Amino acid sequence: MIFKKDNFIFGAILGFVGPILGVIIFKLTKFQTFSFRETMHFMLVEETSHKTLSVALSLSLLVNAVLFTIYINSHKDKTAKGIFALTCVYGLLVLCIKTFS
Repeated sequence: MIFKKDNFIFGAILGFVGPILGVIIFKLTKFQTFSFRETMHFMLVEETSHKTLSVALSLSLLVNAVLFTIYINSHKDKTAKGIFALTCVYGLLVLCIKTFS
């Protein structure tokens, strides 16, 4: 089962994929009538302040919080460290987007 692995690289992969999944969930709930391409174009190009993008990325980090909690509670510390490391990278990305846009 996927939750039994305890590996930093595996955690980093989960930490990378989690926010992508979160952005997809955000798109499906907030922009239901638009295609994925139209939504990404709006968030990256048309919106000058990137508010929607930073909100989507901030909310998508909740997926990593859930994954981190699951792995900490199951005592898979190496995997949890990988998830946490990528969560910090995504957090810095969101902070830069909010600061410099």
